[in-house]
Amino acid sequence: MALKQIKTQRRRLADEVYDQLVEAIMSRDITDEDRLVQEKLAAELNISRTPVREALMRLETEGVLEVAASGGFRLARMDQSEVRQLYQARAAIEGQAARILAVHAEQEVLDRLRELIRREEDLTQPTTRDYFIANRRIHRAFMIEAGNKFLLDMFDMIWGKAMAFHLFSAIENVDISKSLGNHLSLVDAIATGDVTVALETFTSHIQEGFDLQIEGLKEVGSG
Repeated sequence: MALKQIKTQRRRLADEVYDQLVEAIMSRDITDEDRLVQEKLAAELNISRTPVREALMRLETEGVLEVAASGGFRLARMDQSEVRQLYQARAAIEGQAARILAVHAEQEVLDRLRELIRREEDLTQPTTRDYFIANRRIHRAFMIEAGNKFLLDMFDMIWGKAMAFHLFSAIENVDISKSLGNHLSLVDAIATGDVTVALETFTSHIQEGFDLQIEGLKEVGSG
């Protein structure tokens, strides 16, 4: 079997560029108004265009960027139908995790979840990013405790990229504090041991998040 030599240096640079772009999106240094051009980014970073192109293409593949009409890339925009599909996927993945937990969760698992929720929701002068990270950590904790690595991988695909934050940030146009919802009620639902109660509670919680998301997007559109 003949394999080509791996160019580790180029891949390392591409990963660094990717990480910097994700950080810039989450810190609002890159906004809807910006157009990302590989030549300009390469000059700013003082590197060749190849790793920049790889990073940009990776973000396009992940749905974070899209090709701009005037050339280069810009942040992708999701319409209401796509947002609904995203939340439907969340309900399917996280709802199944809730079912698993309702059957198998022990008291120490429930205690760990309650402690993590209280800790993550104890925010002082939080930013939109703080709310996003707290939400992701809380929901990911349920997935970890469910113990299904395939469900966790799917969760990370939805929550783990810059697009998730870019979309989430629209909620700040309504009432960002509502994004935390009532996560302790999710633990209470699991504690009943009733898979139907657990599933319906998680589905309702995610539906509330979707409703808040749509309200925020409407505010953005009318602004």
